[in-house]
Amino acid sequence: QVQLVESGGGLVQAGGSLRLSCAASGRRFSTIAMGWFRQAPGKERDFVAAISGSRLVTRYTDSVKGRFTISGDTARNTVYLQMNSLKPEDTAVYFCAARSTPVLGTGKDNYDYWGQGTQVTVSS
Repeated sequence: QVQLVESGGGLVQAGGSLRLSCAASGRRFSTIAMGWFRQAPGKERDFVAAISGSRLVTRYTDSVKGRFTISGDTARNTVYLQMNSLKPEDTAVYFCAARSTPVLGTGKDNYDYWGQGTQVTVSS
C-alpha cells in the first residue's frame, strides 16, 4: 500500500505561481513512479505530469510544458509540481498518483494509488 498526502493548493491570480507537494509513504520511494492529474468541474480527470522512480525521467501534457515542473525529493519522499504562469484554464482539483512500478505512465488507469486532491483556482 502507498499513502499519498497532498498540499499546496489555493487561489492565485493569472500569471502567478503555486507549488503542490505530495508526500508518499508505504513503499520505497524509488520503486514507484508518480504523477499529477487534474479534474475540472464536469470534465474527465486528465494527465498533467509524471516522473519516474529514478526521478530522472519526466513527461508533461502539452498545455503545461514550459510552465510546470515536476520533481522529486528522495530525502523527503515527496514529489512536487511547481506551477508558474498560471492561467484560468488551469483551475481544477489536482490529484497526486502513484503506480507500483518505477516506469512512469500517462494514463490514469496506469496508477494504483491516489491522493485526496487539492483545489487550485486561478482568477483572471
